[in-house]
Amino acid sequence: MPPLFKVDQVLRGHKLIYTVVKEIHRAFDEAAVYLARDQNKNNCIVKSVRGHWRLQNEADILRRYQSKMPFLRPIIDEVISPADPPSIVLRHLDSELLAESRKKRLTRPEIKQVARCILEALLVLHKDGMVHTDSKFAKECNVIRGAFTRSPEVMLALSWGPPTDVYLVHGGDFHRFDPGWQRVKTEDQDYELTVMQRMYHSFGPFQRSMADILNPVALDVVFFLNWQGNPRKPLQRWSMKEIPSADNEFIRQILQLDPRERPIWRRFSRTDGS
Repeated sequence: MPPLFKVDQVLRGHKLIYTVVKEIHRAFDEAAVYLARDQNKNNCIVKSVRGHWRLQNEADILRRYQSKMPFLRPIIDEVISPADPPSIVLRHLDSELLAESRKKRLTRPEIKQVARCILEALLVLHKDGMVHTDSKFAKECNVIRGAFTRSPEVMLALSWGPPTDVYLVHGGDFHRFDPGWQRVKTEDQDYELTVMQRMYHSFGPFQRSMADILNPVALDVVFFLNWQGNPRKPLQRWSMKEIPSADNEFIRQILQLDPRERPIWRRFSRTDGS
């Protein structure tokens, strides 16, 4: 697939003129990200997507919320020539958290500060009913990819909401749920059940009150898991060497199997910085 833009190509925006420096990323569909410079020699990011509405949606969301929180990469312009592919101009950042954490391990206070920033950003979105709660497939409980990184409500066909975001942001990649530890592959028939079993053995059992919100099929799965006996190694029994006590308590809160019991950001924002 040919590139959407060439190096040194000139792009005209509403505010400034930009020159493409290099391609940073290209997706399988007709989408790409470029490093560019404006006429004042300032670096910026140009993001382009052809034939899909998601770029316009991203631009609309950024314009709506970037003045309400400092945690979004702001949109600074929109390319008007060439008009195809549709492109937006974003502020350039010298680095990002992932890159910096690879250079130097984050301290506990730094990690907590990052967590608070994310939760504060989620609060702004949740007040408007945004993120998962505003997605049709989320409300209808449709299954998505990445089984061991899903929340329990996705696995149990429950609709999503703010507690889902708290789970996915702070615990969605919890590696203990990965069936790969038991040599179970994604294509295996028991893959998703193994994910649920691993959730159960760390954070189970499922409370009886979940019967109030589960459909009959999901309820049968929960009953089956609860009949497997006591969880093999619940998180509260992990040693201090495996996980510090403060982290243990925090993880047990955000990864509660019942989303109704999962604390929202306000309770986290009152935790100390220890």
